[in-house]
Amino acid sequence: MKNTRKPLLFLLIIPLIMGLESCHDLKKKADLIIYNAKIYSPDSLAKEINCIAVSSGKIIGIGTDSEIRSRYWSPENINASGACLYPGFTDAHSHFTGFALGLRYADLTQAHSFDEVLEILKGYRKTHPEGWIVGRGWDQNNWPQKVFPDNKLLNKLFPDVPIVLTRVDGHAVLASDAAIKASGITFPGKAGEAKLQNGTFTGIFLESLADKLRNTIPQPSAEELTNLLETATKLCHQAGLTSVTDAGLNKTEVLMLDSLQKVGKITLRIDAWLNPNEENFEYFMKDSAYHTPFLKLGAIKMYADGALGSRGACLLKPYLDDPQNKGILTISPDELSAVCKRAYDHGFQMVTHAIGDSAIRMVLHTYSKFLKPGDDRRWRIEHAQVVNEDDFELFAKFHIVPSIQATHATSDMDWARQRIGYERLTNAYAYNRLLKQNGWLPNGTDFPIEDISPLKTFYASVARKNAFGEPEEGFMMENALSRSDALKSITIWAAKAAFCEKERGSLEIGKAADFTILNTDIMKSTENKILMSKVLYTIVDGKTVYKAK
Repeated sequence: MKNTRKPLLFLLIIPLIMGLESCHDLKKKADLIIYNAKIYSPDSLAKEINCIAVSSGKIIGIGTDSEIRSRYWSPENINASGACLYPGFTDAHSHFTGFALGLRYADLTQAHSFDEVLEILKGYRKTHPEGWIVGRGWDQNNWPQKVFPDNKLLNKLFPDVPIVLTRVDGHAVLASDAAIKASGITFPGKAGEAKLQNGTFTGIFLESLADKLRNTIPQPSAEELTNLLETATKLCHQAGLTSVTDAGLNKTEVLMLDSLQKVGKITLRIDAWLNPNEENFEYFMKDSAYHTPFLKLGAIKMYADGALGSRGACLLKPYLDDPQNKGILTISPDELSAVCKRAYDHGFQMVTHAIGDSAIRMVLHTYSKFLKPGDDRRWRIEHAQVVNEDDFELFAKFHIVPSIQATHATSDMDWARQRIGYERLTNAYAYNRLLKQNGWLPNGTDFPIEDISPLKTFYASVARKNAFGEPEEGFMMENALSRSDALKSITIWAAKAAFCEKERGSLEIGKAADFTILNTDIMKSTENKILMSKVLYTIVDGKTVYKAK
């Protein structure tokens, strides 16, 4: 007897396939659908919103699972299984290229004494037997003797080896005699930039002299730098970052980042800030800022002073624990004004590092000479750590943006009072007060100076505690941010600080499909669970760039 089951089964399947195809014909095609998610935008959470559709790197639909999946179909679908989806996290102040370069250096962040620094360097030399020894991350404030070291033991242990060890804040270095000789430094520079003993360099250099030593370090090959930048990109995505700032770049570095983004080797969006030199000005300072979907270039990075940890931040009155020292003003008002004029005339942002109250006052007054009522230039003061009581109102008066890094407060809290005293400390790390002045503020990590994690930024903003949950009651809690404001500071406000709020930073139709998916609801979880959160997915331009294993 002839078997008719297979033809009959085939005839039954055909209408089913045709029915499915006709269903697809009735729906719009998406590239990606994420469903069964708890979706947060900085401004609100609607309980019924748990599905998002993406096409060509843009958000095309947001709604309930049934609503979105009845309107769209996609060959790629992610079941979030109830996890929380946020706009992609943005670091509003970081040093991406510096972070990449630092991946080849000795990590000194865990050293709790200078002896431990030396042990780390001995281990580093075994794996890097030739050339310079370069390290980063030491902090004398974490040592039993909280004083700057000298280079005597470096010279003894590693004779004739050029060594440059950058302090955690990036504003001071310890250099061996061989490195000092290679740099060509023979004079102490501006007051306070070189530490001397009996007229001889101790090996400690700050600010421009520290930069001169770092600039002497041999650079990696183009191939090695490409590999380092790719690794740095992966680490950013693992941390949940979709966009970063790269503060202080030169022409060759900008062009390299641009080229690597265009071939897909760097899948981060980057807000690049130029160093103030003529080559950069002549090449990039056109009538409009250079802007691609992944690279925004329209800001000039300046430094007004050093850092509080190395006593280089410029204060109106001397340091409490160093009465002969007020810090270092690294640029004069006239020098800053000259750059401000060029920036204003060409529509560029000014972003100026200022930590001490004297430096902040100088920058505020210099900016005010150029900014006019109604200007939306978004000129920024980076860090804005110690503000004089009389100067807070100037942020609001001239629409100057205070750009903060919340983890600086929790890193500095153990010694800040010894540096500046209680009275000045009450106006330091005053993030909530600065927010009220401006109405919004961007937040970052300043990595590699701080840890790369935006979750630590969020936690330090709302809990005002370090990664160990200390202090139990929080540090100066009157200046903590609400969870809503903290989320905005690493999403929509961080985008706004770069004039990118119409393109990214919130979950709206037409905006970039940049998402961070966590296994924790950081908006409602207990504080201790925030830092335990796990990044499940990082999605940039609608493409999964990181997926947890």
